[in-house]
Amino acid sequence: MQRVIISALWVLCIGISTPLTAQKTNSFSAKQTAEYAAKNSVQVKNALIDVTIQQQSNREITSAAFPQISGSVNVTDYLSIPTNLLPAEFFGGPAGTYIPVKFGTKYNGSYTARLQQVLFDGQVFVGLQARRSSITFRQQTAEVTKEEIKANVYKVYYQIVVGKNQIKIIDANIARAEKLLHDTRELFKNGFAEQLDVDKVNVSLSNLRTQKTSVENQLETGTIGLKYLIGMPVKEQLVLTDSLSDQDLKDDLLNSSYKYEDRPEYRLQQTAAILGQYNIKRYQLAYYPTLSFSGTFNRNAQRNKFNFFDKDKPYFTTSFISFDLSIPIFDGFARAARVQQAKLQLQQTQANIANLENSIDNDVQTARVQIRNAIVTMDEQKKNMALAEQVYNQTKKKYEQGLGSNLEITNAETDLITAQNNYFSAVYDAIIARIDYLKAVGKLQ
Repeated sequence: MQRVIISALWVLCIGISTPLTAQKTNSFSAKQTAEYAAKNSVQVKNALIDVTIQQQSNREITSAAFPQISGSVNVTDYLSIPTNLLPAEFFGGPAGTYIPVKFGTKYNGSYTARLQQVLFDGQVFVGLQARRSSITFRQQTAEVTKEEIKANVYKVYYQIVVGKNQIKIIDANIARAEKLLHDTRELFKNGFAEQLDVDKVNVSLSNLRTQKTSVENQLETGTIGLKYLIGMPVKEQLVLTDSLSDQDLKDDLLNSSYKYEDRPEYRLQQTAAILGQYNIKRYQLAYYPTLSFSGTFNRNAQRNKFNFFDKDKPYFTTSFISFDLSIPIFDGFARAARVQQAKLQLQQTQANIANLENSIDNDVQTARVQIRNAIVTMDEQKKNMALAEQVYNQTKKKYEQGLGSNLEITNAETDLITAQNNYFSAVYDAIIARIDYLKAVGKLQ
């Protein structure tokens, strides 16, 4: 007994001394969820890193316009002093013969500083002009990624919200089935129903409970998928705070006006065209000469002993400046080929823009048709669901009064569940159609 008490106290102490790790709870609206994804989604993060990479690439381009300064230090130890051949006739010897002579010092040392500055290079200047457009291109690429993530987030978010509403309907069905089961059992006890009637209601109730479990599992899986999509740690809790009504799906829709520029993909292609023009200009300026300036300062010394740091020993200075003008004359038509390639690439981009305009028109018109049909279908299915519920209630009253059969009420219940499932399916379709429409017109907030 004492051991049991000690063990219990030990477990209690462990429980007190070990703090429980509380899971972080995030309560988000649909917009907050999309904003979270815009900051934490891996795809968006990588797109934003591409912006930073482009910024560093621009710094590299800018560096070509700045002076380039370098320095070097050299120390040579001649283990064997080089031998030179001098004509022997210089020293009165026979012509055509040579005298080997070693001259020089064992140690040679020098240090040099060099400066180079581009004064004119057309390709460098075009690169400097294109820097801002390059950053804009990367930023717009990130915006396209964000737009895709946002659309997917809204679709999953509201499907989960609708699924929660479906759970409420199923709970109501379960409550009705439980009431019907109770009433049928009472009728059976009084001899007004058969055991078969009780069994049928039991089967219906079991099916409803199974349906609820299935929907709950789908909601749980959907929530986990949503957390993964937005870049939230799966171990954290995500609570969806938005609700959704039929009217929410109809508000602010089917505006007849839209602009191509509202679509991030279109803005991206426009920037690509600007970069294409810069590319052509860059290759065209390759025909121009380039001019650069350079300056060199050198000091060297020769020693028979390693005493380069002796201030009394002389160093010999050489310095010069130079201008270099490089004139392209003929390169086998390589520059002409690059210019033509750049022009053809620009034509492709312009064709892509024209095709994108047509694609946007197609997206908008298709989305309008889909959202109209989805809303009409949703409204009809809602009326059908209400009518099925009314039929079920009337059939149940007849059954309770002994004027109807169990088969009638079973059929009415089946029709009600079918109508409910059709309604929620229509709501799902309306959600997708609404988001696709807002995305098509570039107004997905």
